[in-house]
Amino acid sequence: MGRDGNLNDGTSGNPRGSVYDWYQRGVKLLQEGSPAAAAALLERANAAEPESRSILEALARAQFNSRQYAEAAASFRQIVDANPAEDYAYFGLGLSLWRTGDVEGAQEPLAIAVAMRPDERHYVSALKSVRATLRARREM
Repeated sequence: MGRDGNLNDGTSGNPRGSVYDWYQRGVKLLQEGSPAAAAALLERANAAEPESRSILEALARAQFNSRQYAEAAASFRQIVDANPAEDYAYFGLGLSLWRTGDVEGAQEPLAIAVAMRPDERHYVSALKSVRATLRARREM
């Protein structure tokens, strides 16, 4: 802790330790059920290491779990854009879009995730739900 009793280093306002330490603490906070705190810490880590896919994925998960769906969608989209083989990022992008209300936009990334990993039940279930919602809206 800093001299003032918090986790900042006291000079720059950044958390104590290295970027890797921030990442580790952020992941731990996420696992312990504090996604908003994790997102705040992981945003700092991502700003310091914008090329780190691990940090960006943890940030996206923390944003999603703290109901920052638009931010999560943007983070997952960055992963997909950098590496189109990331099935989990397509899944996260689809779920995030769905939660923002963009059900139509959620369909494509979820379909891609399912095409990449048809054995992943969560992917299949999410895609079926999105398609059912779209069918129900068309029938109204």
